[in-house]
Amino acid sequence: MTARMERLGEPLRFAADPGEGRRARRAVRDLAAKAVTDDALLDDVELMAAEAIANAVLHGSGMIRVVVAADEARLRVEVCDDGPSAGERHGRRRIDHGRGLTVIDALAGEWELDQTPRRTQLWFEVEIPAG
Repeated sequence: MTARMERLGEPLRFAADPGEGRRARRAVRDLAAKAVTDDALLDDVELMAAEAIANAVLHGSGMIRVVVAADEARLRVEVCDDGPSAGERHGRRRIDHGRGLTVIDALAGEWELDQTPRRTQLWFEVEIPAG
């Protein structure tokens, strides 16, 4: 997280379960609403969070952690898990089998996927409209 950004609420932690993923996606929207008032942008943030969380549920391992932070100009969402699932630990980097990263690439101002054998982190940022 960028040093100047302030975390919005406590980090979310949940098991890699589709039901928990739906709860987490909604919680991300609620936290983002502390900094973003535009409903269309909140819809985009929720969609990107849903895609990032779905990838962590599908391809990751361990607990999933989500942090939402903002400064006066940007909102950032970070989704982190404990690395590739046992079935994907054969040296291949996580790839996007669906539309998730394509959606994030289209909607985010900036984003990055960082994967090591022990951790996968995807973050994205959007600009917060002035006013």
